[in-house]
Amino acid sequence: MSLSPAADRVDFSALSKAQRGFVPTTRSLVGHIPTIAITPVADGRTGAYESNAAGTWRMAEKVHRLISRKVKLPDGTPVRVIVAPEIVYGPRTGALAQAAFVREGVSANIWVSRSWAYSDELMSACQGLGSSEWLQAAYGLNQTNRPGAVWLKAFCAAMDEKMRPIFSIYNPDLEAEDGDLPPYVAERILRFARCAAAAAEMRGKNYLSLGGVSMGIIGSDVRRNIMLNRFGMGTVSVDMVAIKGRIDQGFYDHEELERAFQFMKKNFTLDFGEGRRPYPPDDLLRWCILITMITRDLMVGNPKLADPRTGKAQGFRTDIERAQGCNAILAGTQGQRAWTDLYPNFDVAESILNSSFDWNGFRAPFLVATENDSKNGIGMLAANLLTGLPQLFADIRTNWTVESIKKATGKNISKIAPQGFIDKRNSGAGALDYALNVPGLVKGSRNMSMQDVAESIRSDPALQKLLMTTAMKRTTYMRAALEYFPGDGLSSHYRTPGAIPMTAYRYNVVGDQITCSVVEGETIELPKDVADHVSRITDPTWPETFWAPRGMSSFEYMSRIGPNHDANSFGLIGADILTFNAMLRIPVDMHNVPSDQIFRPTLWDRFGGDDFRACEKLGPLYQ
Repeated sequence: MSLSPAADRVDFSALSKAQRGFVPTTRSLVGHIPTIAITPVADGRTGAYESNAAGTWRMAEKVHRLISRKVKLPDGTPVRVIVAPEIVYGPRTGALAQAAFVREGVSANIWVSRSWAYSDELMSACQGLGSSEWLQAAYGLNQTNRPGAVWLKAFCAAMDEKMRPIFSIYNPDLEAEDGDLPPYVAERILRFARCAAAAAEMRGKNYLSLGGVSMGIIGSDVRRNIMLNRFGMGTVSVDMVAIKGRIDQGFYDHEELERAFQFMKKNFTLDFGEGRRPYPPDDLLRWCILITMITRDLMVGNPKLADPRTGKAQGFRTDIERAQGCNAILAGTQGQRAWTDLYPNFDVAESILNSSFDWNGFRAPFLVATENDSKNGIGMLAANLLTGLPQLFADIRTNWTVESIKKATGKNISKIAPQGFIDKRNSGAGALDYALNVPGLVKGSRNMSMQDVAESIRSDPALQKLLMTTAMKRTTYMRAALEYFPGDGLSSHYRTPGAIPMTAYRYNVVGDQITCSVVEGETIELPKDVADHVSRITDPTWPETFWAPRGMSSFEYMSRIGPNHDANSFGLIGADILTFNAMLRIPVDMHNVPSDQIFRPTLWDRFGGDDFRACEKLGPLYQ
């Protein structure tokens, strides 16, 4: 057997002599940009094909334009959208599409038709290596003389029979072919594309476990097979001694440390406490910044650590292998107690990395889960990819009822939170964006998707500056409570404003099964004296977010949510999370998403809408 011509041309001699280095990439994470294919289909009979071709291409063009304009990754990178080389009307044209999609690294596909087509004969466009993992949707035109919907139902039935989940898109009313896509169709296409891009972006990247299980918290028991089979992700484990080793060896960018130190001193209120503390104030701040920088370097690498000139100038020994990082799209830090009994906590690191900015300016968050709670972290990753916005890791601290607030403060909050509220706070590790109403910075945000909100801020330096200055003004870094953190630390304190739509979510593991909980709600604005009382008797050094779920009492939420942590996103994004989990065949065990917003594959209807039965029958997406 001879090698292919391309393999014949490889100069292995030259490769064996090449020096390794830090290969530059346009993004901090290495990986193929999520690519969504559009497959126009039509009746192949002579005459029928010709009468439908132009209209079919117009449909494909509208879908292409919509996704290209609207769907982006958190760093602003647009997803790739490609189109089949020609309209698919039979087995051979389907195979040509398949070949093109494989070359382009497609991860999702949207079929488009305005007319009848031979549905089962088109399957060669989604058969072949890797295509069983492609996420599929189909959009059929709803018209009387051009019944794309007839093809749509026939095709979805074929996909159901083959156990290939497909999302069906069909306008409730008859639609005109001139003008833009109907709003209902556009919403469904964008929901599919956002969720498909999120699934593709996390695939092949890693969860970085810094340390092990924190204080017996089961969420920080990183389940490697679940990460792989359910999310397509790898897992890298690094002992926390790696952080101390890099500090001791000076293996970090010393110039960035000094710049970051000056930035923190200038822009934040810092309360180092009184009396004898483990570290002098400036030493403590530098320690906290170093933990932040090194955690980021371990996640995504740092070319300066591989540059001999930088190492010589700054006094450290470069190391190409250690400079590479772990290509981690998500990390978790154990912290307590193996580290925090001895050294400053990770609160500065987690609060800064999870935010949309640092001393280097506005940027996409580096997602880090407190206490290595990977199950909470994976939800943060999904919601970040779906919205483009930072996520809030929180303790589900306390359920406050109207009666308990009245007993404690004498105030009646029945008009503010008639069914009670949850006090969400974490040990100073909350993303700083939650010190303000970030969506509220964008005019008309109540009627926008959170991805559109994120893009509005990414494209407007004035909004970025306003976000950063407001978050920093409202945040105080306060001394750590030494009874919990003997090694000291600094915790971010702020109070999230009220009236912000916010979705809470959480992944849970039961045996070898993973489920997801999703509850939409809104932050509430308590009277200042009431909020101050809650803060004073809980922990005034930690960030606090007062939140009420929609359509249920706060007690019901606290009773039904799985563990002691949840994560939270700006906006009501429950429908997107449900669609995303359906794509990955993960059942949702609790949600309050309105039924008319739920968008799942047609196969779910064959199982009576039972999320658990459908997901169990299908099994993991990545086998």
